[in-house]
Amino acid sequence: MSDYIRRESAGRAGLTCHRIAQPMNLRAATLRRSMPTSETTAKAKSQRRNTGLRKPSPNTPSARTPRSRSQRLRVAAVQFESRPGDKDANFLVMEKFIVQAAARGVKVIIFPECCITGYWFLRNLTRDQLGALAEPVPSGPSSQQLMALARRYRLTIGAGLIERGKRGVFHNSYVVALPDGTAHCHRKLHAFEHPAIVGGSGYTVFDLPGGWRAGVLICYDCNLIENVRATALLGADVVLAPHQTGGCRTRNPHLMGLIERATWDDRRRRPQAIEREFRGEKGRGWLMRWLPSRAHDNGVFLIFSNGVGIDDDEVRTGNAMVLDPYGRVLVETWKAANAMVVADLDRSLLADSTGRSWIQARRPELYRGLTVRTGHERDVRRLKFEE
Repeated sequence: MSDYIRRESAGRAGLTCHRIAQPMNLRAATLRRSMPTSETTAKAKSQRRNTGLRKPSPNTPSARTPRSRSQRLRVAAVQFESRPGDKDANFLVMEKFIVQAAARGVKVIIFPECCITGYWFLRNLTRDQLGALAEPVPSGPSSQQLMALARRYRLTIGAGLIERGKRGVFHNSYVVALPDGTAHCHRKLHAFEHPAIVGGSGYTVFDLPGGWRAGVLICYDCNLIENVRATALLGADVVLAPHQTGGCRTRNPHLMGLIERATWDDRRRRPQAIEREFRGEKGRGWLMRWLPSRAHDNGVFLIFSNGVGIDDDEVRTGNAMVLDPYGRVLVETWKAANAMVVADLDRSLLADSTGRSWIQARRPELYRGLTVRTGHERDVRRLKFEE
């Protein structure tokens, strides 16, 4: 593969958001991490001065030797109904879950895609309105608030927002704040939410405290099997998979489909009706056709976080869950409400998992066609809105 790879290693060249390396061999990237050159080290130091990010000291968990690896990692996946454009209200909901997670010994908590800003209403905004909602990362107030919460509660927190990039470009981004005060940022590769939102150009894989290695793929990113495989080849043990899905409008009778607003509004009086929708083909049923294979085929844990409830003119189905490297569901919910699920990840499941065994049988010389355009590729925005 010749995809651009995001190299964000907390223990090497320091933390840099959106630093994209040159095309490189993914297998080599899995087996070794390049030592920083003087140029990249100077660049990283400059970026840390400009962004407030700092390089972890040798005593921080993400910089320790493999001997400090923890065998288990307690994680949480949250589903919640974001208020469009109301960042303060959304942070209030998030902090309540963070407090609960910290009390339960959670080390990593994952919130949905664009949960800070709101999601599906974005497509109706003007460029100026989108710009007013967007923020720089990591210097913006939302990134700084996430980083402060991670330090205060001593856990890793992931949440999504709209990023204001350079030269008037916007990104659907996901910020992961670590308890040592550092942060990582992933830009959705296959973004379609607004004409002004541009897809990212690299993968995001980094070290977590305790010696675990995480990758981030946002919603549609997970649809393409190449993205999950590339993330696994970069050494990810766990994929953080924030979504806004389920109950999506489509012309295809074999895909999801809308959930009636009245069914959601009447959920307390008729709970069985909304549960059927959430557990059926518009929610969990659709996810189970493909999501477990992303974990199984690549030998990774997967943390699935999603919106729930009203998202502009659609109803999200929640279905927050955690999958193990065999594609088995460790914990899940189909509640029609804001909710959090917690699971313990067992590192011993990784080494002998089916997916990792299959990866060892790869023959990369056969896969060159995966990096060549066939002429059938189409813009993801057109594909999504023609579904």
